[in-house]
Amino acid sequence: MTQRSTDGGLQKLATGRDISLFAKDVADQSDRLNAAICGKRILMIGAAGSIGSHTLMQIAGFGPAALHVVDHNENGLAELVRQMRSQPDRWTLNDFQTLPIDYGSAAMGHFMKSQPGYDAVLNFAALKHVRSEKDPFSTLQMFETNLTKQARLIGWLKETGFKGRLFTVSTDKAANPASMMGASKRVMEHVLFHSAGAQALGCEKTSARFANVAFSNGSLPQAFQFRLERGEPLAVPADTRRYFVSLEESGEICILAAFLAPDQTIAIPRLNPDDHLIPMQDVAEEFLRHHGYEPALYDDEVLACRSVEPERQQGRWPLLVTPLNTAGEKPYEEFSTDEETIIEFGLESLKAVVYLPAQTKRIEEALSQLQLILDGTANAPLDKDRLKAIIAHVEPGFLQTHRDSDLNLDERL
Repeated sequence: MTQRSTDGGLQKLATGRDISLFAKDVADQSDRLNAAICGKRILMIGAAGSIGSHTLMQIAGFGPAALHVVDHNENGLAELVRQMRSQPDRWTLNDFQTLPIDYGSAAMGHFMKSQPGYDAVLNFAALKHVRSEKDPFSTLQMFETNLTKQARLIGWLKETGFKGRLFTVSTDKAANPASMMGASKRVMEHVLFHSAGAQALGCEKTSARFANVAFSNGSLPQAFQFRLERGEPLAVPADTRRYFVSLEESGEICILAAFLAPDQTIAIPRLNPDDHLIPMQDVAEEFLRHHGYEPALYDDEVLACRSVEPERQQGRWPLLVTPLNTAGEKPYEEFSTDEETIIEFGLESLKAVVYLPAQTKRIEEALSQLQLILDGTANAPLDKDRLKAIIAHVEPGFLQTHRDSDLNLDERL
């Protein structure tokens, strides 16, 4: 859904800054962005979510001729329309459409064939939670959304003669992936840049790996807000540091990456561990202080839940600190691997990872294996090891980097 607002003070709790790191580049590059967007036809997929909707707001300000939004979340689309229509002086939208359809569905194929060509397509649709590897069925859905439907979209674009720019969001968790989610986004990069369909498409393709978006839908900081409202303890993993960008910054990163990054590159923010990796426990504690409570640390879930009211009466709030031992969780984050090459492309806030190809044959074999499972024609039963093997067929290093565990995030507060 579209993002509920958060005040600047809350954003600063996670990012540690008052001013966007990326706004200056957007302003400095406004002429180039205007040339790429003004009067152009833009398709945005999955843009009713936090990152997509904030990117849409950036794009709309440059006056595209058409701005079409596809997202299966019809409630999110309704809110997006209300927000856009309520600010007529800010946007100039001659052709603004929202469609509540799945981007890999037959309806999407029919829609694509009905439209004149697009100048740019931006894809934000993804299953993005580490917790989705809790069972093979959720993992399969994640792979279908992140991989199979991406390949299908590329095929439809080829059929319509697309020659513009194609952008799909990745994640920092794709670098040395510890989770099935991160690994699926790494393979998504391969599908985007080097699958047989991508090579036949013949357009410019870019992506972006970036940090956690503070207070975005589904994020842990957003959960702090909900838990405080519901009278529940907050919870954070111990000894865990994360990069954060604000909601506004997420849209700025994506517009810069989608329209200005060089072909076959993945934009990454110019963040460094010493200055920008933030301990999650610090964010939770400062969040509580922002709301007038001192944190009361707990390591027992039941006791933390029972202690909300007694602690509240003393001006404190329970904060449960849990071990970092569930499947796919990584204690720190990184934007690139040692094997990847990083280049400059003229921006102060972003640089770019040059895409490092996997074998096209292996990408296609993985997509075929996945399709057999989705079609129900595969012989072997569906299990986690089988899905992991499909990823490892393209990314063999995942067998070493995956942080597997019998515990999952759904078993935690």
